[in-house]
Amino acid sequence: MSHTWTFPTPDDAGLSVRFSRWRSRWQQGGIENYPLRATRAKRSIWTLGSRIEISEQRIWLDGLPETFSGLRIVQLSDIHHGKYYPLEAATRAVALANALNPDLVALTGDFVSYSRACVEPVAEVLGMLRARYGVLAVLGNHDFRVGAEGITKALDRQGIEVLRNRNLRLCFRGEELALAGVDDHGYGADLRRAFGGIPAKTPKILLAHNPSIIRGAARYGADLVLSGHTHGGQLNFPLIGSFAYGCSPERLRYKVGWDRLADTQIYVSRGLGTIVLPWRLRCPAEIPHIELLPSGPSLAAN
Repeated sequence: MSHTWTFPTPDDAGLSVRFSRWRSRWQQGGIENYPLRATRAKRSIWTLGSRIEISEQRIWLDGLPETFSGLRIVQLSDIHHGKYYPLEAATRAVALANALNPDLVALTGDFVSYSRACVEPVAEVLGMLRARYGVLAVLGNHDFRVGAEGITKALDRQGIEVLRNRNLRLCFRGEELALAGVDDHGYGADLRRAFGGIPAKTPKILLAHNPSIIRGAARYGADLVLSGHTHGGQLNFPLIGSFAYGCSPERLRYKVGWDRLADTQIYVSRGLGTIVLPWRLRCPAEIPHIELLPSGPSLAAN
């Protein structure tokens, strides 16, 4: 299911945020990364969610039309509103996202942890997000457990487009960019429907909560997958490894950050909230700020 997607440009939210640039910079494959720290909190390898990194990413996509060069996507993932992630924290994350003045906002699931009572409040906070072309969302495993239909309706009431096995086309100056979303792995994911109707040569971005979808996404020709779910491991102990999310080859490889499988690139956000425990270790919360660029000499140089 697909259709052409147009949105009016919203008014400027008028928010501002201070950032301090990290000294580190690294490049690999088709991505260039500049981590930023958006917090006044004292740096520590242990965090309780007060520290959020705005990670600036440049991703080169084969076949991306020049008209979409420089398109900026802000990704928010794994808010897990509830006991360990109050509305104040979600409101702060939204303010940080709005301050980046994105073209698109991608919400990659797990808006709540366990309680239906948390659905409407967090949806109202997310309704304050502002982006030139709107806000897209997919649902995560916790959303399905709490109630997929209720969360979908709550987000829809806030003007957030929930992509449940379907896609939209962003059209500009005769060129198209396909934006697809798929239900979570194990909860009705249907990539055939999600990519249905997209012309073969149209560049495709897939929102999928669980990065385990990458092999299927590659078969359907996705150029970029935006995922969350893993929390980056949440608790990353030296030598021992991560606290959560299993030991399968796909989960270990696609746990955090940028990677690729053949021609399909993926970015896995560390997310914002936590699950089971309120802490993060060597794994601060993250808001990726992604700039899309057409592939060219810069990709080969990296």
